[in-house]
Amino acid sequence: MTFAALDTVVLVRDLPEHGLKAGDLGAVVEVYPPDGLEVEFVTASGRTTALMTLKFTDVRPISDSDVVAVRSFSRTA
Repeated sequence: MTFAALDTVVLVRDLPEHGLKAGDLGAVVEVYPPDGLEVEFVTASGRTTALMTLKFTDVRPISDSDVVAVRSFSRTA
């Protein structure tokens, strides 16, 4: 799997310590070979909720069958 800066990715597992859930969208900020990504997650209004280094296996590319939804953000999710 190949990712590039500014790609939109989908989180594939919950990260409750950061208030993130599988299905949340993030933007790739940096790629760290061989399998690391810096990913930023934001609220719908654009406020950064998390910026973290993840493995390629923690995310997947968006697909044409994905539907965007909105949920309330809580760090204690």
